[in-house]
Amino acid sequence: MKFVSTDTAPAAIGPYNQAVVTGSLVITSGQIPVDPKTGNVPDNTIESQARQSCENIKNLLKASGSDISKVVKTTCFLADMGDFAAFNAVYAEYFTSKPARSCVAVKTLPKNVLVEIEAIAEL
Repeated sequence: MKFVSTDTAPAAIGPYNQAVVTGSLVITSGQIPVDPKTGNVPDNTIESQARQSCENIKNLLKASGSDISKVVKTTCFLADMGDFAAFNAVYAEYFTSKPARSCVAVKTLPKNVLVEIEAIAEL
């Protein structure tokens, strides 16, 4: 296993790694919409937060030696399933290969954000 750490995605805020490379796969930790440059969360809209989470995934995959086109599975967590359509519109801009996906609503996410995304990609 190889542990991935990059300053182009938010630092881990707990006892975990940003991503792990094992075999021919990259497995990311969940990415919430924290801007890695400022440490701030974008305004409180699902669109801006989904975009930042997707950018974090994209940057983390790049640092891992992969890219977003090689994602085979995502898991998406929404604070409000009422945001599903707006989230999907942003998600579709990034995950054009249409990987397998699970999307669930959860009661609360870290920092009270609206979305968190994790991904599994090929190298």
